[in-house]
Amino acid sequence: MLAETLAAIRPADPRALAEARAHQDRLTKPRGSLGVLEDVAVRLAGAAGTSPPPMPEPAALAIFAADHGVHARGVTPWPQEVTVQMVANFLAGGAVANAFAAQAGATVTVVDVGVAADLPDAPQLIKHKIAYGTADLSQGPAMTVDQAVRALEAGILVGKELVAAGARCLITGDMGIANTTASAALISAFTGMDPAEVTGRGTGIDDETYERKVGLVRSSLRVNAVSDVSSSPSEALRALAAVGGFEHAAIAGLILCGAAERVPVILDGVIAGAAALVAAALDPAAIDHCVAGHRSAEPGHTAALTHLGLRPLVELELRLGEGTGALLAHPMVCAAVRVLHEVATFDSAGVTEKPV
Repeated sequence: MLAETLAAIRPADPRALAEARAHQDRLTKPRGSLGVLEDVAVRLAGAAGTSPPPMPEPAALAIFAADHGVHARGVTPWPQEVTVQMVANFLAGGAVANAFAAQAGATVTVVDVGVAADLPDAPQLIKHKIAYGTADLSQGPAMTVDQAVRALEAGILVGKELVAAGARCLITGDMGIANTTASAALISAFTGMDPAEVTGRGTGIDDETYERKVGLVRSSLRVNAVSDVSSSPSEALRALAAVGGFEHAAIAGLILCGAAERVPVILDGVIAGAAALVAAALDPAAIDHCVAGHRSAEPGHTAALTHLGLRPLVELELRLGEGTGALLAHPMVCAAVRVLHEVATFDSAGVTEKPV
């Protein structure tokens, strides 16, 4: 499934990009006056291969949940059982992501790719459990390469099911206590930046815990001999398996699926940013189909976005995850595309253009 998905990915269509940009310039507004929103609309036209691009709605949020062996090293004060408790909260509709999804008109699907407990069956819960959490990445590989591929393919499968059900925009979500530690390790590996530059305070840790976290990220890269990963797909898979999480792999799979299906993907925070680095290493063209929903307060997220060449739409110092920042950005993405569909041109409206 992974190979087939990668084979189906195409880069942004240059003709659609040019047509969308030219159409933007004919609309009844000063050229460039909608700023970044114009770039978003053009980007989605290139991704879809047509201008104007399809409206990116309805949207579907996929929250991938998993646990992490490095939690035992004291990288966060939150107990590991919060992961399974928050999954229940998502399914009951009580999380911030649920509230934001309702505001955006997005569906919510929760996917167990590695929660360290057996979850009861529930509507909106999909079970693709690879294992009961990853191994401790500071002591050796977090997962095997086979497990990483299975998690990637779980994300692809979920994406296919959501698109088949009518989704025209995919939104990344995550849940996993200690997953910012794995995110920092992945970002350091793929950008070549020092762990101290890309490791943040996650859910809000004190100085002692933060120093321990940075040290564990550094030791995980050393123990697993992972640093400054090139764009080689085999190296990317090895790095993902060594220091990533099941949810990172699944989100990368969702991104690849969106690209293959020509359905835009709105990325959330630092976990999605780390996953997008993996997807980009597997096929750089996958990022042509992504929009950065927001910039997280986590320093690693800025590093990931810079490396990917993505500009975030929202900057509100969010650090919650769950897909919350991406959900807030979705109406902006829709508005950007609606402009291409509905705003009159100078000619059609009989409005005089500014002299050249």
